[in-house]
Amino acid sequence: MSLLSIDVASAGYGPVTVLRDVALEIAAGGRLVVLGANGAGKTTLLRTISGLCRVEGSIRLDGRELTGMPTHRVAASGIAHVPQGRGTFGDLTVRENLLAGGSTRPRREAAADAAQWLERFPRLAERASRPASGLSGGEQQLLAIARAFMARPRVVLLDEPSLGLAPKITDEVFATLDEIGRETGTAMLVVEQNAELALGIAEEAVVIESGTITVRGSATELRDNDDVRRAYLGV
Repeated sequence: MSLLSIDVASAGYGPVTVLRDVALEIAAGGRLVVLGANGAGKTTLLRTISGLCRVEGSIRLDGRELTGMPTHRVAASGIAHVPQGRGTFGDLTVRENLLAGGSTRPRREAAADAAQWLERFPRLAERASRPASGLSGGEQQLLAIARAFMARPRVVLLDEPSLGLAPKITDEVFATLDEIGRETGTAMLVVEQNAELALGIAEEAVVIESGTITVRGSATELRDNDDVRRAYLGV
């Protein structure tokens, strides 16, 4: 049985429809990567799941209907969203950002988890009392990921986690995601243009073109697909 089930007839912003006939399923602990060109609808897909877009259809988490829920209730239901551009709170300190991610949980538990994340990422620990705006791009991405996991979600949505990062830092971010996913068993839906890295940590993959899924299969199948290789792997 799938943990997250998406069956969207259409979704978009006001009168503008971006997604059409999108159906996806993610199992508990599963990892799905969404590939596609700029403007294909990848970010809209994540925003639709999070309750930020107009939607016609059904989005279910473990059988519970999320469609029509306000964003804060979607988050409380077990879905965390790391938006494109990190989305950290620049005026808050690193520690305050982490605690904000755990705001739906008892304060003592959230504080304990924040301490564990700072222990995991020494660079963040060194800057725990500094504003997040002073972090490098890679540090902000790690903070955004840690903040998302502070809520102990069942599914994490990640929008272009490699955006604007140097290759070495991108490798570190994806290695971190892979490691955390294995440790926590959290399902992940990753939107990414760095197909090689994303397919390396995913089990299933789809390609979105003009708001519609055109290719789907295992990560291995998409890596071996000639059209996908030419379009997204530079082969």
